[in-house]
Amino acid sequence: MIWPFSRRRTPPPPLDPVLLQQAGAPLPWLRRLDAADRQRLHTLAARFLHEKTITPVQGLRLNDVQRIRLALLCCLPLLKFGGEGLYGWHELVVYPGAFRARRSHLDANGILHEGEQELIGEAWMHGPLILSWADVRADIAAPTDGYCVVAHEMAHKLDALDGVMDGTPPLPRAWQRQWADDFQRAYDALCAQVDAGDASPIDPYASESPEEFFAVCSEYHFSDPVTLRQAMPAVADHLERFYGPPLLVI
Repeated sequence: MIWPFSRRRTPPPPLDPVLLQQAGAPLPWLRRLDAADRQRLHTLAARFLHEKTITPVQGLRLNDVQRIRLALLCCLPLLKFGGEGLYGWHELVVYPGAFRARRSHLDANGILHEGEQELIGEAWMHGPLILSWADVRADIAAPTDGYCVVAHEMAHKLDALDGVMDGTPPLPRAWQRQWADDFQRAYDALCAQVDAGDASPIDPYASESPEEFFAVCSEYHFSDPVTLRQAMPAVADHLERFYGPPLLVI
């Protein structure tokens, strides 16, 4: 598929196979990839490392294997979409653990509220992708717990490619219409459950906004696809088409 922002690029040199093997060994998502998808992932990771600056902060140090591991994780959601999913941003910032960010918002009455939030990941519309290294490692250690911070933040970056974060990434028109209808229906049902105080089938944070719904559902695709399919089969179908089949057996 050719996206409107596609362009010809000189491919970067391949990554060192020994470092690749070491980087990918702990990642359970890679074990079910066929040879073609594994090669595609390696090519995407090489491009990621060629185009992005990985900046560890607050004293964190990352060796070459860890940097390749981050690149592999960030590129897993791009296996079907392709390298154009890397468009529009240039830096991955990695904190040792959760980090605090100051936020402000206007409530329904027009009153400005300010405060700090503790975050484990963030994706800016026109800026870096930010991750907590401790939480990346926790997701690798417990890959079926319903959390995958890298998938969550990469979903936001894919969502932003059409210029707005609204829970719908750039897609062919007919698919985009069906995606928007099915996601809106599932999102509205989840919000009704959360508002009623009922137990929600997935993390209730997904009810915060359509863009968070897409990002949280993306986490479930990569970490607990059975729960996602049982709760929201139409959403699961779209995400399998968008990301490829689930890579974990639960």
